[in-house]
Amino acid sequence: MKKVIIEPITILRDTNKISELCNYYKEPIYITKNGTNDLVIMSDEVFQTKYAVSYDNELQTVDSSFINYTNTFNFVRVGCHTIETSVLNVKDNLDKIKKEIEIGKKNKEKIMVFSELTLTGYSCSDMFFQSSLINNSLNALIDLKKFTKGLKALVIIGLPISIDGRLYNAAAAINNGHILGIVLKSQLPNYKEFYEGRHFSSGAGVNGEIDIDGERVSYGTRIIFVAKDNPNIRVGIEICEDLWTYDSPSIDLAKSNATIICNLSASNELAGKNRFRKDLISVTSSKLNVAYIYCSAGQNESTTDVLYGGASYIYNGGYLIKENKLYDTESIFADIDIEPLLRDRQMKFSKILKNTCKNILCDIECEDMFEEKINAYPFLGSDEKYQEILDIQAHALAQRLKHINARPVLGLSGGLDSTLALIVCIEAMKVLGKINSDVIAISMPCFGTSKTTADNASKLAEVLNVDFSVIDIKESVNLHLNSIGHNDEEKDIAYENAQARERTQILMDVANMKNGLVIGTGDLSEACLGWSTYNGDHMSNYAVNISIPKTLVKELVRYYAKCNKNLSSILLDIINTPISPELIADSEKEITQRTEDIIGPYELHDFFIFQILKYGYSPKKVFFLAKKAFKNYDHEIIKKWLIVFYKRFINSQFKRSCLPDGIKATQISISPRGDLRMPSDGDYKMFEKELLDL
Repeated sequence: MKKVIIEPITILRDTNKISELCNYYKEPIYITKNGTNDLVIMSDEVFQTKYAVSYDNELQTVDSSFINYTNTFNFVRVGCHTIETSVLNVKDNLDKIKKEIEIGKKNKEKIMVFSELTLTGYSCSDMFFQSSLINNSLNALIDLKKFTKGLKALVIIGLPISIDGRLYNAAAAINNGHILGIVLKSQLPNYKEFYEGRHFSSGAGVNGEIDIDGERVSYGTRIIFVAKDNPNIRVGIEICEDLWTYDSPSIDLAKSNATIICNLSASNELAGKNRFRKDLISVTSSKLNVAYIYCSAGQNESTTDVLYGGASYIYNGGYLIKENKLYDTESIFADIDIEPLLRDRQMKFSKILKNTCKNILCDIECEDMFEEKINAYPFLGSDEKYQEILDIQAHALAQRLKHINARPVLGLSGGLDSTLALIVCIEAMKVLGKINSDVIAISMPCFGTSKTTADNASKLAEVLNVDFSVIDIKESVNLHLNSIGHNDEEKDIAYENAQARERTQILMDVANMKNGLVIGTGDLSEACLGWSTYNGDHMSNYAVNISIPKTLVKELVRYYAKCNKNLSSILLDIINTPISPELIADSEKEITQRTEDIIGPYELHDFFIFQILKYGYSPKKVFFLAKKAFKNYDHEIIKKWLIVFYKRFINSQFKRSCLPDGIKATQISISPRGDLRMPSDGDYKMFEKELLDL
């Protein structure tokens, strides 16, 4: 760009002259004094043409292919590399960086992040004023550029760099034999043990291009590196202190849809700092909806006054995926999943996303690698979590009972779901300061009720001292079936559902008689699968288990057994009883209907629910993850039950569209008033076909 230079600076006193000059020259105008560039002015037209619009034009070339990711699962492998720094020895550091790149290459890392000022060491202090150090760093950068030829990975290293007479603390993004961009540190710590303002200039608001080894290289703070083959991989960079301030570059990078933030750091160790630093990164990763890759300088930095521990962390959406051992320079890597970030942005942040950053394409080989351990039971957790869930259920129910001044009424079958619902009622009584006998529990045995479940219901009610009664419904169900001309020998849907509807009718009528509120016992898994009788067990006045999947129901009951020794043997027996609707008669009074034989294993279905409803994953990605999570199932069995899940889930929405009120206690809710709004006439065949084609 040709510079238009106007002297002297006293022209500033003539505002009309300034306006004329701005509109006359189609370049920025440098108003100088004594040959020093003191001020740059330009018209709005020049600014929009040369700075704002040029970025937007490049954005269009990237964003036009943004949706072309259907052939990838949006996984990317990232790594952190802290070298044993030789302070001031650029050549030695260069050799160590190359060795780490080879390690990253062997690990198949696609993004390799190094620590702050990798080439020189962070603790050079006034030696940053030595031209030899700066020149050798630039030459080492050019060497690394050539070294990465053919490497389809993004390598990010730190170095000091001189631009237009100013020295910057910078990060260079290198890819396949090219220096793609130089990101400048914005926030310079200049307090207590840090004196960066003595050596470096802030990069805030600075941007442009420089020539490095015959290439035009963009520099600035608002740059995002975008993978050509998967534009969902969008990498932003900030440097150490940038993270710790209220005006972090990562905020604008995330608003510009960066999905990965890499931080090159030199963070010294203090008592308690490591925990705080991890909390800060976790919160940043969560609130900005990004993966955050943090790599700090190690203890080979100068220890004149402070110690650096080489802390490295990989976070995704607020969750720690991998960390190294403090004071250990061994590299770490992990596979991160970009897709959950994308879905959350679509749901929560789409209105604030506005790309104001320069986008630079990079050549990253996108592979569907994912070697991290998959949690087969994503709803489960610690005792602390279980208590928190029970507290949510109990306090929600207590508020509803208090509001309408009612008693809880529930059907107690001796199975898992009704047991958890009874536990919630007991805990709600504690919240309200009422006695257990205010809870009305009714056992309603019929054709398929087993001795085991009937006995457990009675024992549980007795130990808990609730208002308990047994109402045998066989006669009333038979009378109803006969009145509609049902064949006594036909054990069909009408035969089964009549029992569920009779039980609901009894509960509703008793609630009317005794100023009660019918407590729904059905769980999240059953509701997703449509495994309930419409206007039978499907209906209640308040559903306390509706966001609790079956695998979690079992663990909540187990936790309660551990906390309440007087209930332990009964609750453990209920847990070990096969899950069954108990609707078909058996002469031996034993359980013959096993729910999981009919609709599939709940552990699989609960895994499907989490991946599909929380993350919106495609059928083939859910299948991919399930194969890794469940080594005990044949792949075709997993596919079979996944197809069953999609079919039942989509076809049974009509039942969920009229669900009663129920508390959300986990991350997944299917309330038609809140989290899940879907048509009752959807077609599952597209999802089935995707799986059948695998």
